[in-house]
Amino acid sequence: MAKKGTLLIVDDNRNILSAVKLLADSHFARVVTLSSPVTLITTIGAENPDVLLLDMNFHAGINTGNEGIYWLKEVNEKFPQVKVVLFTAYADIDLAVKAMKHGAFDFVVKPWNNDKLLETLTNAYAKAKEGKKKAPARIVRSDVPMFWGASAEMEHIRMVVERVASTDANVLITGENGTGKEMLAREIHRLSARNGKEMVSLDMGAIPDSLFESELFGHKKGAFTDAHADRVGKMVAASGSTLFMDEIGNLPLHLQAKMLVALQSRAVTPLGGNTGQNIDIKLIAATNRDLFAMVDSGEFRQDLLYRINTIHINLPPLRRRAVDIVPLAGIFLDHYCKKYNKSLSGISQAAASRLTAHPFEGNIRELQNIMEKAVIMCDADEVQPSHLQLHVSQGAGRSVTSTLDEMERAAIADAISSCGGNLTMVAQRLGITRQTLYNKIKRYGL
Repeated sequence: MAKKGTLLIVDDNRNILSAVKLLADSHFARVVTLSSPVTLITTIGAENPDVLLLDMNFHAGINTGNEGIYWLKEVNEKFPQVKVVLFTAYADIDLAVKAMKHGAFDFVVKPWNNDKLLETLTNAYAKAKEGKKKAPARIVRSDVPMFWGASAEMEHIRMVVERVASTDANVLITGENGTGKEMLAREIHRLSARNGKEMVSLDMGAIPDSLFESELFGHKKGAFTDAHADRVGKMVAASGSTLFMDEIGNLPLHLQAKMLVALQSRAVTPLGGNTGQNIDIKLIAATNRDLFAMVDSGEFRQDLLYRINTIHINLPPLRRRAVDIVPLAGIFLDHYCKKYNKSLSGISQAAASRLTAHPFEGNIRELQNIMEKAVIMCDADEVQPSHLQLHVSQGAGRSVTSTLDEMERAAIADAISSCGGNLTMVAQRLGITRQTLYNKIKRYGL
């Protein structure tokens, strides 16, 4: 068999690099290896590989896979023609699903089977060659509006979004994991005057610590080891558009001051540079952490919180939106039926009842995952309870019982409603001062 194509392998274990290169040399015309992902982007630009075999963890003791996901996103954004196969020593199926959703071609677990690894890499190469034969696809922005549902809380949030979208006010979106914070950010961008350009997204939870500053502000050639070319930071790339910073609570304290200055001066200075670059962005930040508590503990700057918190929107967990569960499930059902070329008439009443009663600790993301599995497993005309893989953790009792924050928010909302919006009466009924009430109203986005 003639050897074809170029394979790039990135792994911090040099023994693994040698072993895989020896194996792959018999199938690929060229095999290039890297022991660190720091120069990955420039190497891809120079070597033009067809397939990338990418390790998911590059620091001892860290096995979250966040680094692999980060570099996967970077490669997909800059070199979408390269097929990425992820390599990990940890057989985490949820991580595999996450990687596939972020565009990975496939996922290989260490220790690997030689035949299986070669099969995966050659299949990836075949897919890469197939893609090169086709005309490049036109990138189309997603103009699909957000599903708001029928709950009163979401109706209130919709009203706030429609008011704030036309402004350049900074927005902070809070809520549990999986509640749809990025989807809401995209809706705000879609309704804004900036929607002629793509929203720029930055997942602060997936960026390696050493790359925070470069990723946000950019860097100049020679600013640090392996900085072989200038790099434009996300704040400059988003100029004229919207910058969505997910998991902003992960921003290191020493960079929070620099970000505050950038937002105030509307300019950034890249790492290793002397001249500032003007920026024109609408900032939408999101987190599942309590930034107010982080301010109290000294982990987050209060002045930065006030700067990003012009408008605060708190997304409710799915368990507080029970009326929306089945309609959302129907949307996911249609989506995955098209994806997997299946024809299902809908969700049975029994299955719908099971879904409505489920606590959904993982919120909308968990529902989406459940419906994808249900479509794959369904061998009937409609989804039945037996097709739903509903997992309830040992902490499920906590998920159906509101947290203290949720209870406080609900108590304040009820008091505001029953007092007809008279905040003096509300404060008296709750036994707190008006100033405390104002602070809590702002905190909970009421």
